[in-house]
Amino acid sequence: MAANVSAAAEGEEAAVRGHNLPALLFGVLLIVVIICGNLLVCLSVFTEKALKTTTNYFIVSLAVADLMLAVLVLPLFVYSEFQDGVWTLSTTVCDGLMTMDVMLCTASIFNLCAISVDRFIAVLIPLNYNRKHVDLRQAVLLSATWIMALAVASPIIFGINNVAGRDPTECKLENDDYVLYSSVCSFFIPCPIMLLLYCGMFRGLRRWEEARKAKLKNSIQACRKLQEAAASLPPLASLPPPLPPIIERELTDNPDEPSTFPSTDKPFPSSECKDSPLPTISFAEIKFNPDPHRRKRAKINSRERKAMKVLPVVVGAFLFCWTPFFVLHTMRARCQDCHIPPALMSVVTWLGYVNSALNPVIYTVFNTEFRNFFKKVLQRCCSKNAG
Repeated sequence: MAANVSAAAEGEEAAVRGHNLPALLFGVLLIVVIICGNLLVCLSVFTEKALKTTTNYFIVSLAVADLMLAVLVLPLFVYSEFQDGVWTLSTTVCDGLMTMDVMLCTASIFNLCAISVDRFIAVLIPLNYNRKHVDLRQAVLLSATWIMALAVASPIIFGINNVAGRDPTECKLENDDYVLYSSVCSFFIPCPIMLLLYCGMFRGLRRWEEARKAKLKNSIQACRKLQEAAASLPPLASLPPPLPPIIERELTDNPDEPSTFPSTDKPFPSSECKDSPLPTISFAEIKFNPDPHRRKRAKINSRERKAMKVLPVVVGAFLFCWTPFFVLHTMRARCQDCHIPPALMSVVTWLGYVNSALNPVIYTVFNTEFRNFFKKVLQRCCSKNAG
């Protein structure tokens, strides 16, 4: 009789656990959003010429990690959450889930770290940086992110999760020392490195901006001197030569700097100057930009400055979503007296997985090329559905 009552109670408890519908619905929605958003990111980079840059190839690598997370990890995690955290599958499947979870989360942050290294090189050594094609250095960075992520997760494959007294109804990392090791390698070491690299980049961009403004002022002063010298000549020769293209472009790039030069649509009448006995100033005699490398450096840095608008937001979103998980995850493993409610651990885990859906949204908001591509795809889908 008591056995029958106990069996009935366990059945009722299992039935209650098996009806966590909010977790199921939210999990399915999250998987769909992650897959669709990150697929659009990959397609946009491989089909749009304007998006085929080395920075975006790193972003594709990050999107691939998010896609694999949505396909290989989230379905089993959602199934477990649907069962109220009770693991009903085999421990072998659990170990595979933990391996992929650790590897893909580590790959995500390593990809962000690789992007910060790539940006650091692009800002500080722009003349040696290739923006359009992946060179050997960038290929090594991309490969290293995945190799190191697999190395961090590999102990689970070799059985570190098989500890004595393991509870088969719970799927988690069982070895507390490995929890500390993986958290340090996957989060607590890469994050400070990444933040330091971004600080160095912003300092480099600030110095470049100051040097750019100084060169612009020197160019303006040189043109003013030419105007003053030309003003003493008779009216025909008193017109100053038009601004060289490099000066005009710098002036348009820097609207805060007032210009004292009148804009003319017509070029200076050179034929009249040839017939005039008065001495004239030849445009070819003025050396405004003798060093072609300067122009290339400024052009690259200007593009990198625009591209960097989105990257700190991506890093900030990642830290916001994953920091609570890694702090509580490490605390639960190292502090035996600390009680962390399972519901709280579930919430911070969900928050970490939500980050995989945020990156495409961030690209859409902060990057014009991504936004235009996403609009074009959505318009095509809407037109097909309407037809």
